[in-house]
Formats: sequence, structure tokens, C-alpha cells
Amino acid sequence: MHATRRTRKLRRARKIVYAPAMDLCLADKTVLVTGASGGIGRAMARAFAAEGANLVLHGHGRFAELEAWTFAQPWAERALCVRADVSAPDEQREMFDAARARFGRVDVAIANAGVWPPAERGLHELDEARLRATLETNLLGATWTAREFLRALAADGPRKDGHGASLCFTGSTAGRFGERGHVDYAISKAGLYGLVRTLKNEIVHLDPYGRVNMIEPGWTVTEMARKDLDQPGTIERVVQTMPLRQIARADEIARAAVVFASPYASRHVSGQVLTVAGGMEGRVLWQPGDVDRAEVLRRLEEQG
Repeated sequence: MHATRRTRKLRRARKIVYAPAMDLCLADKTVLVTGASGGIGRAMARAFAAEGANLVLHGHGRFAELEAWTFAQPWAERALCVRADVSAPDEQREMFDAARARFGRVDVAIANAGVWPPAERGLHELDEARLRATLETNLLGATWTAREFLRALAADGPRKDGHGASLCFTGSTAGRFGERGHVDYAISKAGLYGLVRTLKNEIVHLDPYGRVNMIEPGWTVTEMARKDLDQPGTIERVVQTMPLRQIARADEIARAAVVFASPYASRHVSGQVLTVAGGMEGRVLWQPGDVDRAEVLRRLEEQG
């Protein structure tokens, strides 16, 4: 009986010691997120904060809102908010200088800032100003973010613990399949493929374990996008090309960013594009009658 009780105690102890857990090795890292005032950017901030990372949160047009939101978070003391125009290279350099002055180095950069002009325009109708503005923000802005991250890495050198630097872009399924009426946006996101496939080969000359990847969201519900779900036919149209008849939430995109950033979970992952779009294809899979609108909305509200 004594031996049996002791065995049971040991088993219980083992269950406690070996409880399932995953340390993503981000607790001592500094993560810079551009476009942190938007729905996906804020979700990324929350996700990285939950891992214990230091945060450099970039905003521009909604910077005051970002600052107020950050100040109200329990992890505010680990966060620095920086205002910059991502299309201005000098302002990006100042942003990285401020991050390094505060935290010493930047270990992870998420080039997430972007714009999506809502008005549908065919290329023959598209004015030069809008085309240039979208490319300046989405494509060149991401390029300047990457350049300043790599410059900082060249100056600071790789980490001594062998945890490689991580650069991650936020792309879009528009860059893979195109998007009628939004050719400017599609071009800007398609160009990120060239950055990923080139920079994965460049970063290793600055950090032998540095990695470059991209997340490619499809239609994702954010605070600002929720109102569109009330428009008749929107949900049916959005999910008709997805095997998974549901819509992504910003937190699901953020989790993908955390995994790519982790030197534990993605130690040997570089040059990859992770599409987070419910299996989206460039063809219709479901007819309107096949889509249960109420079920799609219910799953958006589920926890986890």
C-alpha cells in the first residue's frame, strides 16, 4: 500500500512537472510592428505582449488612438509607441533609432502597415495619385522597414544566444489571386514575394540564423470591417471560395506572426508564405445557398 501511494504521488508530480507547455522564446525579444493602430496590428501587439516581448508599436494617422490604447494595457511599460510615415525612409530610420535607444536592439520586425483604398477602380480608371500612394505605403513602405531592420542588424550583430533575427511581411491573397477593382493593392502585395525570396538570402550574411517570411491573410474581420458584414450578400460572397466556410479574425493572423517570429517554433523556417485564408482558391466552391450566414457570424464570436 505504501509503495502504491508513493507511486501515485510520483505520477501526480510528473503530471505537474511535465504539463504541456510551449516556450516560444520571445520573452526577452524586442518586436517592432508597423501599422499597429489597425485591427491586425493591435492583435499582433496583444499576441506578442502575451509572450513577454518588448514592443515597438508604429502608428501614423491614428497615432493618438494607438498611444491611448497602449497606455491602458497591463504591459504598457514594455511598449514604445512611435509615429512615422512608412513611405518616408528618413522617418523609418528615426523609428528604428528610437527603438534601439529604448531597448538596445530590434530582434523581430513585422512589416504590417498598409492601405486598401475602398473605391473600386479598373486600371483604365485609376488615377496616378492613388496608384503611387498605394505602392508607396504598401510596397515601398515595407521595403524601407526591411532596409532599416537589416541596417540595425548589421550595426548590432546577431544575438549571442543564436536566436536568429526574424523579418515578417503581411501580404494578402490579393497578391496571389488578384483583386478586381483594386489592382493597385494587388500589385503592392504581389511585390512582397520578391522581397521575401531575395531577403531570405541576404539576411544570413548579417545573422547566420536570420529568417524572412510572409503571412498572407484573406478576408479578415477587424473592428472597422465588421460593419461590412451587415451588408446583404457580403458573407456569402466572401466565403464562397473557401473550403472552410468561416472568416478569419485578426487574432488568427497575429498567432501566425508569433509563430514565424519564434526562434523555437520556426527555427528552420525561412522564405515561406503562410496563407491564412481558410483554404481559399481562385474559384467558386460554394453557392449562396450553401453558406449559413448565422453560423459564420457565430464562429466569429467564439473564443479561442
